[in-house]
Amino acid sequence: MPIPPESPVLLESREALTTWRNSQRLPVHLVPTMGNLHAGHLALIEHAARDGAVIASIFVNPTQFGPGEDFERYPRTLAEDLDALAASGCDAVWAPAVETMYPLADAYRFEVRPPAALADCLCGAHRPGHFDGVCNVVMRLFAQIRPQRAVFGEKDYQQLTILRKMAEDFSIPLIIDAVPTVRESDGLAMSSRNRYLSVSERAKAAGLYKVLNALADAAKNEGPGTFGELRLSAIERLEELGFRPEYVEFRDAETLGPAEGLNDRIFAAAYLGQARLIDNVAVTRQSCL
Repeated sequence: MPIPPESPVLLESREALTTWRNSQRLPVHLVPTMGNLHAGHLALIEHAARDGAVIASIFVNPTQFGPGEDFERYPRTLAEDLDALAASGCDAVWAPAVETMYPLADAYRFEVRPPAALADCLCGAHRPGHFDGVCNVVMRLFAQIRPQRAVFGEKDYQQLTILRKMAEDFSIPLIIDAVPTVRESDGLAMSSRNRYLSVSERAKAAGLYKVLNALADAAKNEGPGTFGELRLSAIERLEELGFRPEYVEFRDAETLGPAEGLNDRIFAAAYLGQARLIDNVAVTRQSCL
């Protein structure tokens, strides 16, 4: 009879976290999450577990939710998450209370603010302050856990870029790994917010990825001068499919600035019913050899 995997050690106090961290002899790899885990999160854990001790954080961070967003409704599923993490190679879970993560009163709290060039475009233009909250909680996680490596998914590519720049700018001694977006069989990017889709909406949801792929294919032999027309065509197609597009943008994959036809990525956010879906794809150009 197979032996069931052991649940990861649950750490809820700074003292317990410090004791666990100081006991590790392998490199420590961090996977930050807000819980309500799905296969996309578990792929990050499995990637991190290849050559180190893995700690996942589960913390629904209030500072990255704006007015009217779903902080109160965001599901807290710790017991189920611990079971899922046990089977994926996770060693420990850091699940602090809000007052543990943010011990000082608001008036005395220190903050990290990402530059507008990275944080006020794309999702940041529609969710003011969101990336301030992301940077502040991740900086705290880096300081608390002191990982040698942190693993993030490419679905949240703007977040990934901002955090890489933050680590570079503050000389934080760790490696940030990116794992390709994990998708359902029809191409829909896995996300905790997919639960907001009705059955009929779920049947349409993969259309976002399909439209972006078609847009990337159309752009691969084009220069930036054609991007505006291609972008408008993609928005119209999404509207035909029942989406309410928030944005579709060509951006430089390294800087998130205007696309220059060299290393471009297409970013999109669109509502389908109550669900806000995001996705991104690379524009892969053929070699001119």
